[in-house]
Amino acid sequence: MGHRALVADERPDRLYDLRYSHWGATKLDLGERIDEGTPLADGAVDESPVAEAVAGERILADFLDPCRYEALYLVRDDGVDAYRVPWLEFDEHRGGDRGAIVELEPGEADREFRLWFRATKTVLADVVEMGQFPRHAARTYLEARVVEEYDGIPYTYRGT
Repeated sequence: MGHRALVADERPDRLYDLRYSHWGATKLDLGERIDEGTPLADGAVDESPVAEAVAGERILADFLDPCRYEALYLVRDDGVDAYRVPWLEFDEHRGGDRGAIVELEPGEADREFRLWFRATKTVLADVVEMGQFPRHAARTYLEARVVEEYDGIPYTYRGT
C-alpha cells in the first residue's frame, strides 16, 4: 500500500514539477532529506514527474487526491514545507473529493495530529453509522475542526 506523498518542486518560472514518493508520508520527514544536492532524497522520490509546469493554485484541486496521498511537500528555494493530507469524507463510494492540508513538523506534532484526526473521524463515523448524524454534517464538522484546531486548509479535489 505505501504511504504516498506528492512532492511539488518549484521551478524558476514559479510553476511546479510534481513527483511521487511511495513511502514519503511515513513519518513526514521526507522534506528533511530533500535539498539542492539530493532533490530526489536519494531515490525516495521518483525521477519521472507526475506532471510538469503546474501552477501552484492547481496542485490541490487537480493533483492532490486526498484518497491517494497522505502528504504534500512544497519544495522552494527557501526550504521544504511538509503537509499532512487528511481525507474528510466518510464513504469513498459517494465521492472522495474533500480533503485538507495541514502544515506540520515531523515528529511529535505530526504524530499528535494523526492520532487526533483518526480518533475524531472514527467517533464521527460511528455516530453517522448509528444514524444519529447526517454524513454531510459530519464532514462539515470535521472540516471545521481541522481548520480551527490545526489551521488546516480544506479543498475539493476535482482530478485532472
